[in-house]
Amino acid sequence: MNRLLLVYFVVLCAGCSYGMTRAQVKKTMGIIKNQCMPKNSVTEEQVGRIEQGVFIEDRNVMCYVACIYKSLQVVKNDKLDMALITKQIDILYPPELKEPVKKSVAACFHSQDNYSDFCEGVFYASKCLYEKDPASFIFP
Repeated sequence: MNRLLLVYFVVLCAGCSYGMTRAQVKKTMGIIKNQCMPKNSVTEEQVGRIEQGVFIEDRNVMCYVACIYKSLQVVKNDKLDMALITKQIDILYPPELKEPVKKSVAACFHSQDNYSDFCEGVFYASKCLYEKDPASFIFP
């Protein structure tokens, strides 16, 4: 819980400085990764290459991805929330990535609606984000 508060504090502080660098975003997300991995019984081998487009279709991996987004506070009522995502992009992302990422989110947001399961919906929406713009995709 203390780590989650630390992440939240870092996110709030970042909002005062027009976003973070890509490395800072990765580092902040790394804290969340360290919490979500044991919660979902996944290994680095399973999730360590998501940022490079390696999405292993395994229930635990899917729920790990959902855990990341939940911890980033972009989920409301077990669905990704466009307003919350946009807010976090504005706070966290470097200026040069904000618009490309928002464009990908707009294209992929409704892909979650194809799945009744929360973990699956978030997983495939995240996979869509990578496929739309691999260069702008950041994931721990």
